[in-house]
Amino acid sequence: MQSVQENGNGDGSEDTERDQGIGEGSKGVGMLLGKEMKMDNGHRAEASNGNLKQDVIIIGAGFGGLSCAIRLATAGLRVTILERQAHVGGKLQQIQQDGYHFDRGPSTITMPDAFRSVFDQAGVVMENYVQLYELEPRTRNVFADGTVVDLSRNRGWMKEQIAVYSPEDALRYDAFMDESAALYAEANRHFLGKLLLNPSDKYNLQMLRSLLRVRPTVRLDKLLRRYFSHPHTLAMFGRYATYVGSSPYLSPSIFAMMGHVEAEVGIYGVKGGTYQLIEGMTRLAQEKGVRILTGVEVHQIVTRHGKVIGVDTDRGFMEAEQVVANGDVLSVNRLLLAPEHRKRMSDARIAKYEPSISGFVTLAGVRRKYDQLLHHTVFFPEQYKLEFDDIFRDRRMPSDPTIYICYSGYSEAGMAPEGASNLFILVNAPYLSQAWNWEEQKYRYGEFVLEQLEARGIGGLMQSEVLICYTPQHIERDTLAHQGSIYGISSNSVKQTFMRPGNQSKDVQGLWYVGGTTHPGGGTPIVTLSGQLVGERLATELGR
Repeated sequence: MQSVQENGNGDGSEDTERDQGIGEGSKGVGMLLGKEMKMDNGHRAEASNGNLKQDVIIIGAGFGGLSCAIRLATAGLRVTILERQAHVGGKLQQIQQDGYHFDRGPSTITMPDAFRSVFDQAGVVMENYVQLYELEPRTRNVFADGTVVDLSRNRGWMKEQIAVYSPEDALRYDAFMDESAALYAEANRHFLGKLLLNPSDKYNLQMLRSLLRVRPTVRLDKLLRRYFSHPHTLAMFGRYATYVGSSPYLSPSIFAMMGHVEAEVGIYGVKGGTYQLIEGMTRLAQEKGVRILTGVEVHQIVTRHGKVIGVDTDRGFMEAEQVVANGDVLSVNRLLLAPEHRKRMSDARIAKYEPSISGFVTLAGVRRKYDQLLHHTVFFPEQYKLEFDDIFRDRRMPSDPTIYICYSGYSEAGMAPEGASNLFILVNAPYLSQAWNWEEQKYRYGEFVLEQLEARGIGGLMQSEVLICYTPQHIERDTLAHQGSIYGISSNSVKQTFMRPGNQSKDVQGLWYVGGTTHPGGGTPIVTLSGQLVGERLATELGR
């Protein structure tokens, strides 16, 4: 297999410092105001004239950082985003090679209102920037015995498909979906749509009642077994735990809400590819006056007397009233704050958090069409639980993995040459540890995945015209994700699900967090919500 290019972009581009564009009204990057300034770390930053101090500097141009920047700039604040990669998007990057288009990163788009709210609050029409289209069927689920269930909004059709292998499970489908909808409503009302910064936000009668209703100590698999008994149904809905990088056998039952989210709220494609969401948000941010700089490495979040005053970068010191870190909270603290400035997020505490699942990705551009594939297709193993034993207990790649394929060319012409397919192939992977050596295993395991697909009828992939692999090591290198995790910390416990690191630093005044590690959690729409929530709060605090 062909390895991903060493710059991590997969498109042959070099990492260079680039101004991603300055929208009308931009105030420029904030630097020191014409004088030396003593910092808490004892270093001195030399003055740099000609740039105004920023109201907010955002580290990272992923979904959380962009949505936060748009909200702040709409309120009239001066905002600069600093992105270390050559392109905006965080874990979502666009790769085009030999006529094949790939989105490397999030591909299953749910909860469209989370994205629409970014544009609505900015006073623009989302469709002028990016267009979504609903997928029906939502996802094809293919089991080891050849059984196929196409997830659908049509409950009647779902029950017919399930009844083929389990009439008993089909009878209980409506009841499960009703509970799934109730869990989603509860999460929306009390958890997803608000910041939980103070003890009074978390520990009040209303929140306690809500927690009791979602039964936080009941694990997802246990809840599913109240409705279903067949391994196919349990795997199909248990997989929702992986949407937050977790195990259905360890994570709380709240994630059963994804049954309602996918089947009834919907799964969506993005015209031109998922990266067009990033492109649309970037254009809107620029129009609002946000300055976006790519290829800029932040070396340190600089504090004075316990308050943030800016960031030290490879372009020099940049001054800001507030700093928002759109990245892994654990990595931000470990890499960008000195230990004496993060006593509540010490190395010892960081080590206690369990990282989420990572991923092993293969991008295959092949001169074949596959009638078995929809836009989203999942191939399940014979024994689903063994995959999570491998990943979380043994920290090794699954011996019989679930294999997910996104084939956007199914829904939209032009994503691959005529008669060809663009396949994004994902296998769940453990976070980085000494238990698995990617340098030794990446090519061997990549071939193993393709052999598994060959056995399931998806042949010819070894003869692909484009074949690129992307490992947890690349994820860590490109995005500084803690131990290569995709979703920040796992949700394999009540504490890590409902008491995640807060959006506001407890150690440094003026430092905020958005992204999968912090509240409300992982997943593309949820991360986008976190940016909106922090942006709203900062706009209020800064008086705009």
